[in-house]
Amino acid sequence: MTRKFFHNRRRPRPVHKKRKPSGRHGKDSDHLQTAIQTLLTEADGPLTAAEIVNALYLTPVQSSLLRKVLGQMLTAGTVLKKGKLFTAARVPEQLKGTLDLTGKGFGFVTPEGEEVKGGKDIYIAPHNLNAAGPGDTVVIAVTGTTSRGRREGRVLKVLHRAVTKVCGVYNLTPAGGQVLPDDGRLPYSLFIPGGEDLGARDGMAVIAEIIHYGSSQQSPTGRIIEILGDPRQADVQIRMAIFQFSLREHFPATAEDEASRLLPVTQASGDRIDLRHLLHVTIDGEDARDFDDAICVERSEGGFVLYVSIADVGYYVRPGSAIDQEAYLRGTSVYLPDRVLPMLPERLSNDLCSLMPDTDRPAFTAVLEFDFSGQRVAEHYRKSLIRSKKRLTYTTVHQILSVRNPEIRAAHAELVPMLEQADHLAALLNSHRIQRGSLEFNLPEPVIRLENSRVVEISQAARYEAHQLIEAFMLAANEAVAESLSQAKLPVLYRIHEPPDPAKLETFTDAAHALGIHTPHSATGPAWFAQIIAHAKKSPNEYLVNSLLLRTLQQARYSPENSGHFGLAAAYYLHFTSPIRRYPDLIAHRVLQSLLTGTAEQHLTPQPKTDLAEAGAYLSQCERKAIDVERNIHARCSALYLLEQVGERFTGIISGVSASGLYITLDDTFISGMIPLSSMSDDYYLFDSRRYRLIGENSNRIYQLGSRIHVRLDRVDLLDKQLSFSLITDG
Repeated sequence: MTRKFFHNRRRPRPVHKKRKPSGRHGKDSDHLQTAIQTLLTEADGPLTAAEIVNALYLTPVQSSLLRKVLGQMLTAGTVLKKGKLFTAARVPEQLKGTLDLTGKGFGFVTPEGEEVKGGKDIYIAPHNLNAAGPGDTVVIAVTGTTSRGRREGRVLKVLHRAVTKVCGVYNLTPAGGQVLPDDGRLPYSLFIPGGEDLGARDGMAVIAEIIHYGSSQQSPTGRIIEILGDPRQADVQIRMAIFQFSLREHFPATAEDEASRLLPVTQASGDRIDLRHLLHVTIDGEDARDFDDAICVERSEGGFVLYVSIADVGYYVRPGSAIDQEAYLRGTSVYLPDRVLPMLPERLSNDLCSLMPDTDRPAFTAVLEFDFSGQRVAEHYRKSLIRSKKRLTYTTVHQILSVRNPEIRAAHAELVPMLEQADHLAALLNSHRIQRGSLEFNLPEPVIRLENSRVVEISQAARYEAHQLIEAFMLAANEAVAESLSQAKLPVLYRIHEPPDPAKLETFTDAAHALGIHTPHSATGPAWFAQIIAHAKKSPNEYLVNSLLLRTLQQARYSPENSGHFGLAAAYYLHFTSPIRRYPDLIAHRVLQSLLTGTAEQHLTPQPKTDLAEAGAYLSQCERKAIDVERNIHARCSALYLLEQVGERFTGIISGVSASGLYITLDDTFISGMIPLSSMSDDYYLFDSRRYRLIGENSNRIYQLGSRIHVRLDRVDLLDKQLSFSLITDG
């Protein structure tokens, strides 16, 4: 294994000192520090070392430790020294909280049980971490404020370790070996003593267990417990990502056992109506892994009737069951290039709740009536039994409706009239949404293709009218259910999207002006954004404008308080259409069922006492984690894809400019990397932050946001998932 792909990780080298055996001296040192602290705090004035010995009646052994202990306390800042006199330092404010580490080595602590002053966490400098790691529960001392007014602190004690195992790349060293962590937040390498390497070869991806957490002077020590394989293989990188984000790969035996005992619903009885006569179809991508929504559109005297039938997950997943508990913990399914980590066991996600063709399946159907202009005039909801007539793909529907391929239309003759009605209705619904200001971002969705654990292609997913058709119907159903539950004043989790931060809007406006785009003078509501998106459509800067605009928006989240959805310009919105893969949708199903039956739903989550606001915050975190995993794996696969292309030439667009260099997004693959300023040695470049450009001081050469450039790939760092390029100039 050649290690040139991992050399760029800037981390402190491990310092390995011979450990002293733990025993009485360590305990005596701790007791002595406590005694000295108490003495100096209660003393009337400063004391010399000799006076401390006398006042504490120290034994000869303790007296011999005094100098060392006082030195430690001086370093920690708990005592002060002037000449030969010692005094107690002012006792700092101590707080308990969770440490969040950045990839740059510093961290922040969110204190428990308090509203942080100014809404800011407490900054912890690298030298004040005291060997604490990301996610650790720590006790900190507040030591002052930074130059920017943020409180600053020092870790005094680690109460609970969040990281007990490390995934990374094993490197042989003269002293034994070390694991360079794959997670860039971990500010250390893990020393592996001889005999604890499980036979791992140099450069292999491994998982190691931490034996000793070390100190500020000494790296942690561990043992290798699993060898993952060659990190240049895509499946190994995906395993590393699964470990990094602590994804749940396997279902508990209790949940699997429950799922195995579930029986399919084959009859429409009780309050369940029989809709098997309708021409329901599912429309998904060729590689879709679950089928939880089916649609049917009929023409009526007054317009259209849309049936959006969603797999009746709530029938099978009862609140508090083992399946329900595991589904809540997962929060969402996670889709990876070579596998899916489903929210529900396979018995449900791929069988009982999968709306397979020619198979009777229980559903929850939203029946939405529209007039000929596309305005919703009525809605009602029923438990149903449906039978999908066909599993259609976006490509097939595109061939039927847009290309009008005669052979494919003939093969689906029974469905063509229904699909044409659906297409007509979807166009009306999309038109209404655009008119009210719904944001129609046009950003490419990358598709990663693997063969034999190699990344053979990264391309842009095709997008057809059929995608918009399904999206229009799912949005319509979600809005209708949200409005119905809001009017019924039933507690549920809404999908809310708040207006953007004004500061981010100002930043975007500057960037837009740098690109030559004039922003509207109207109020910055959804329509303002929609105008900019429309103005950029099919222009050379369309991708960049959409990307920059998206960054200004806040993240959508789940909340029991409905404040509307800014991006959709919708007063009511929630998630109802994907209960197989999103837990908030399952909550909506339970609440909607209580509306139909007229009984209050007591258990919306596995724990009856779980507050909906708390559940919304947790499930929003689960969703963000899934998004982060997707981005992380795209970065890993991008690095793998370009690993053998170092030295090759590429073209791309400057997607960001900073004092550190240029950020570039490559054409076709939309892979991102950086051109470090240090590599731009042909001139001394000045950073113009207002106009987002670098200007050569001597040549006056300008590199501007949105400019197209030619670059050479210089380095691929697999461990940090970073790509470094250099400019190819005409000269």
